[in-house]
Amino acid sequence: MTKKRSTFMGPRIRRIRRDLGLTQVIMAEDLDVSTSYIALIESNQRPVTAAMLLKLAEIYRIDIASLARGSGNDLEAQMTAAFKAPLFEDLDLSPLEIQDFGSTFPATAEAVLRLYTAYQEGQLALADQTGSETTGPDPVGEARRFLTARKNYFAEIDNRAEDLSRDIKRAGGYERYFADQRLRVRRLPSDVMAGFTRRFDVHRREIILDESLDNASASFQLALQVVYLEMADVISEVLASASFDTETGEKLTRRALANYAAGSIMMPYQAFVKAAKGHLYDIEALGRQFGASFEQVAHRLTTLQKPGQEGVPFFFIRVDAAGNVSKRLDGAGFPFARHGGSCPLWELHSAVKSPRRVLTQWVELPGGERFFSIVRTVTAGGGGYGRPQIERAVALCCASQHAHKLVYTKDTDISAVQPTPIGVTCRLCHRADCMARAEPPIGRSILSDDYRRPSAPFGLADP
Repeated sequence: MTKKRSTFMGPRIRRIRRDLGLTQVIMAEDLDVSTSYIALIESNQRPVTAAMLLKLAEIYRIDIASLARGSGNDLEAQMTAAFKAPLFEDLDLSPLEIQDFGSTFPATAEAVLRLYTAYQEGQLALADQTGSETTGPDPVGEARRFLTARKNYFAEIDNRAEDLSRDIKRAGGYERYFADQRLRVRRLPSDVMAGFTRRFDVHRREIILDESLDNASASFQLALQVVYLEMADVISEVLASASFDTETGEKLTRRALANYAAGSIMMPYQAFVKAAKGHLYDIEALGRQFGASFEQVAHRLTTLQKPGQEGVPFFFIRVDAAGNVSKRLDGAGFPFARHGGSCPLWELHSAVKSPRRVLTQWVELPGGERFFSIVRTVTAGGGGYGRPQIERAVALCCASQHAHKLVYTKDTDISAVQPTPIGVTCRLCHRADCMARAEPPIGRSILSDDYRRPSAPFGLADP
């Protein structure tokens, strides 16, 4: 007979207690147990019984299914994912050993995760400095490194957002949800809004939106207001896991996390990852199901990194017509250029010639890595005749080994695909015969053209 394993969920119980603003003494009184017993549960020295789970769910009105899902598995799964990194590949760590470490020493395990995350941030910062022609503070780089080091996934934010999404649905939508809090949603003309998309009037208890917003944008702004009212504490806790060199860097990161949370409310993790797999990652189909825009869905697809419930790992980038990068999120290990432009052979840079059309492309980097990209233009602004708007292009990319999971490759013989050779950036690409080259690569000498001139922009000596 197989021995049933006890359920240890100390970190989850401690988080619930803190979220509710309770002391161990008050929780013990509520549950009719001793304070020392609560302390032992939170330190994973006592298991949580089924009767205790039922009592927790009843007294604090917690969904027992979500409570059980969070029974320490998140920490163990995060530990397992971290120890798969190349840094630890020479260590013979068994899954059971990692699991026992996370269960027996949860606080120490969390400390190890924080150290590993700090190490990743340091490596990214070092990579950013390499080849950079600028010195001094880099707040945008700080925000990007923070997100990339954590694979653009934040369990605490997703968990709270899922609860809030359920509350909003139960209330009958955003406006009724706010009405329950004695807040009113109003829409006013753009000229009255004076350049603002959303405004919260604390004294009149009104949330005011620009009436020119489309449905997806309006929903996002209302979700964002929910975040600022209900999730400031969670975002502050996430930010506390890092230090910032600049105030602007911290503010940009806080804004990125708030946007992440708003997307999580509109597209809650459990439902969204299930739908994404069911629709074979069809961005437009997912947008219709969740009332979200193409860009919002593409952004959300980069966040499906919950250990044990991962989606396809994607990389996301947004550029304007001049090639300026205004957003990039890395969940796929795509070696994008941190400094300078990317490759003009990538269809991302020609998408503006085919507005609103979904373009797909197989690409191969100089090192042989292959990726599949989905590109489309998106529009910001507009909403009325003569109103200013800007057209940008966004790309969602995954490694070629995941491409068969996507609806976009359904009728493709992947084995026969001939990818487009591209480079990360000209300075790091050593393809000598590229007609699109803008500058010579680092470490290669240029051949003199006294007697002959190559068809490529630069003649390069052998490496």
